[in-house]
Amino acid sequence: MTGDDEGTLREELARLQQEHRDLDAAIEALSDAPGRDQIQVQRLKKRKLILRDRIAFIEDQLTPDIIA
Repeated sequence: MTGDDEGTLREELARLQQEHRDLDAAIEALSDAPGRDQIQVQRLKKRKLILRDRIAFIEDQLTPDIIA
């Protein structure tokens, strides 16, 4: 992996982590709201899970393989 590739992955990782935090706040706000839209909450939770998987994938790509 080149330095440019790693830099790009780190930028995407930071963006995804921020979006994940934003979704967490949005889910909490919607869950506490009276007359909440349960379908919207479920959609946000699903998006959050997709982000978590993508974050884990990128972190795995950035972690060097150690051959024991």
